[in-house]
Amino acid sequence: MLRRSLENRDAQTRQLQDAVTNVEKHFGELCQIFAAYVRKTARLRDKADLLVNEINLYASTETPNLKQGLKNFADEFAKLQDYRQAEVERLEAKVVEPLKAYGTIVKMKRDDLKATLTARNREAKQLTQLERTRQRNPSDRHVIAETELQRATMDATRTTRHLEETIDNFEKQKIKDIKAIFSEFITIEMLFHGKALEVYTAAYQNIQKIDEEEDLEVFRNSLYPPDYSSRLDIVRANSKSPLQRSLSTKCVSGTGQVSTCRLRKDRQDDEEDEDLDVTEEEN
Repeated sequence: MLRRSLENRDAQTRQLQDAVTNVEKHFGELCQIFAAYVRKTARLRDKADLLVNEINLYASTETPNLKQGLKNFADEFAKLQDYRQAEVERLEAKVVEPLKAYGTIVKMKRDDLKATLTARNREAKQLTQLERTRQRNPSDRHVIAETELQRATMDATRTTRHLEETIDNFEKQKIKDIKAIFSEFITIEMLFHGKALEVYTAAYQNIQKIDEEEDLEVFRNSLYPPDYSSRLDIVRANSKSPLQRSLSTKCVSGTGQVSTCRLRKDRQDDEEDEDLDVTEEEN
């Protein structure tokens, strides 16, 4: 009967030990992966800050509308990195640190298990001695062995009961902590992505407000100075072929000859009219 009770407690202790080992293993992995997630997020924030600086540098070299649009975009993107920094800090405090604390908690539970195993081993040793004493059958030593066994059994039972309560509380706290940690993680991510949606919407609108035609006009004006039209006319005049210049000259020359002929004819008509008037007067 005592042997069976001892075996039952052994099985229970192994089960509790497996539960602690399981938490130690998986909580440790979760802690490492969440910590890596936070570090990656922090590095993303750093890269985004570099991107903001480069956008501002580029914007300062561009046309007015594009410059203003890019600067507004950079301001919104920089604001997003402030939210990302808050995300990093909250994840560190609300997710990574609680998981990290389970290293200490597991160590305490292992100490409790060690005490239970020590008491159990003492009980097993006393039981073995009792069985040996019974086989030899001296009455006085038999009574002493039973007394020692009862004491060891009470000690082991008390330690086991304490371990059961401890592990029960540990299991209850573990489930509660898991719920809290993952709820915090989801809440933090939802807050960040909600703010990110607002910021990206504003950034998108700033980019869409860029007036392409106006900036194109500014760019064209920067290529051509104000007196460009008069210079262009001179260049066009100088770029005419010899044939075109000859034709232009002939046209001008021909027009002059016609005018001269007409002038001479008009003078001749006037002289003839004067001669007629003189002849009439003489008659």
